[in-house]
Amino acid sequence: METAERFRTAVEKRDLSALDDLFTEDVRFYSPVKFTPFEGRPMVLGLFGVLLRVFGDLRYLGRLDGAAETSADGGEAPSVVLPFRAVVDGKQIHGIDLLQFDGAGRIKEFTVMVRPQSAVHALGQAVLAGLVADGLVPDPAAGQGA
Repeated sequence: METAERFRTAVEKRDLSALDDLFTEDVRFYSPVKFTPFEGRPMVLGLFGVLLRVFGDLRYLGRLDGAAETSADGGEAPSVVLPFRAVVDGKQIHGIDLLQFDGAGRIKEFTVMVRPQSAVHALGQAVLAGLVADGLVPDPAAGQGA
């Protein structure tokens, strides 16, 4: 089974351990709610741990194969788009996962786009809370002393 199918199966089964060898060490994850990417396999796997808890009723709707320019080096890479639907905090989300691969077939860039804006906001809040709870990022409220 190729990487995109292995990824889809792991996510649908919520099997975080099955994702580990699918990413390059220097993978970049572009979020719909954060300007700079999450970088490196440990951080991206930590993020996926949160995402697998946050997304309810996640289901992929299909697949589009092709090639696209990457953000990191501007070169063209084999790419797969996986459209999905999910629920976050009661909000219906419609989105896509864009997976871009290195020469060995591992995911080197991962971009998520979601709609509508109210769902993007709910997703951002839920993911931030999960990242803080898992100790992956500092609590932004902790710097807001009273």
